[in-house]
Parts: sequence; structure tokens; C-alpha cells
Amino acid sequence: MITGSTAGIGAAFARRLAAQGHNLVLVARDTKRLGEQATELHDRHGIEAEVLAADLSTDEGIAAVEQRLGDRTHPVDLLVNNAGFGNKGRYLEVSMADELTMLKVHIEAVLRLTSAATESMRSRGRGGVINVASVAAFVPRGTYGASKAWVVQFTQGAARDLGGSGVRLMALCPGFVRTEFHQRAGMGTDNIPGWMWLDADKLVAAALADLARGKTVSIPDPRYKALMGVVKLTPRGLLGGMSSRTGRKYGPQ
Repeated sequence: MITGSTAGIGAAFARRLAAQGHNLVLVARDTKRLGEQATELHDRHGIEAEVLAADLSTDEGIAAVEQRLGDRTHPVDLLVNNAGFGNKGRYLEVSMADELTMLKVHIEAVLRLTSAATESMRSRGRGGVINVASVAAFVPRGTYGASKAWVVQFTQGAARDLGGSGVRLMALCPGFVRTEFHQRAGMGTDNIPGWMWLDADKLVAAALADLARGKTVSIPDPRYKALMGVVKLTPRGLLGGMSSRTGRKYGPQ
């Protein structure tokens, strides 16, 4: 199952897993795009692609996906919690309603869907969850970075608690990826250096390899691994000012 499956990293996961012969449950808000995606993947790879239209910023949407994850007759062996978005603006420039919607999608939905998936997986003794976070989790970067930091910490803690159960959990922390993310948030990307952009398909291949190796946190590119190494050595006060300026210039992911 892939949430936010119709674009960007989610679509790359769908392409990769379908090419490997896996049947899919595709989750997103846009019913039309879901249907088109399911048809394309079925026709190209011969797999079954089930669609589930759900808005994960609502209780009804989260509950619908929870219910599907709890279906023991058609179990989900891998959940990719990919749905997410960014808000343009500094703290107090973004409305409280938009901030809370972000937390609903990035935190509550991830918690509830991971819990629904792993409960079923643990009973079968196998399964995996990839929670898509961001390198923004490692720098002081407002609500977006804080929500992604929660995803990383939660995933690592849950992975530890489920150790030996046969269920693997991993937080995926990409940098800038060419997707619809920035366009939807109204963020300009013209000034982002070329070396900072990642290819979604290569990112997904690296992420799945890291999951197979048992990693609980994946930074799937040598450039960003090196950059995060520098971040660890940078004083937090200086880092906060740098990340705030960079975030306003480049956007949150």
C-alpha cells in the first residue's frame, strides 16, 4: 500500500513495486488520477492495482485506510506512508488551520496507519513499513521539519519495540526531489543548485535496498549523507539561522 501514490516519490514506489510483480493498493485524494494510475500499472506490468480514494487530513480518510490495512483476507505486506505536503511561509505567517492539517497528515495519519499495519504484520510474523520523512528532520526548520523529526523518532522507536517480530520499519529521509511538492506549496525552485536534486526512481531503489538491509533510517544519497554529517558538527544556534534562511529560499523539502 502506498499513500500519496499518484505523484512524486509515491508514484516512483508504485512503478518500482509493480515492475517487481507486486500487487498494489494505491491511496490518494484524486479518484480520477488513481484510476488512470491503476490502469497504467496493470496494463504495463500485469499486476492488480486496487484504488482507495482517501483524504488523510480527515478522520474519515484515515479510518478508511486503517480499515483496509486491517483486512486479514487481503493483507498488506508493505506500507509506504508517503502522503504529505509543505506550507509556504515562516512561523506565524501560516494559518493555524494549515499547520494543524499538516500535523494531521504527517503525524496522526502516520501513527494510526503504521499501527494498523504493524498489528496485522506482527501476527503474521512478517512485513514492512516505510515512513517518508525528510532531511529537514535533522535541522531546525519550523513545523515541517518538526513533523518530519517526529516521523524519524517514532519510526526508530517502533522499530526497536518490534525487534524480533519479523516486522521492519524505516524512516526514509530524502532531500530535494523533482516532484509536484514545491509547485503545490507555491514554492519557487529556480535557485536550488542542480547537485541538490535527486531522482525519485533512484531514491526508491536505494530506499528498498536499505529496508532489505534492516536499516531504520535511510538517507538514500551520498551527497545528502555527507551534508547531514556536516549538520551534526554545526552548532545548533548557527544551524538554526542557516536552515531558516535556506528554508525560506528553497522550501521545506
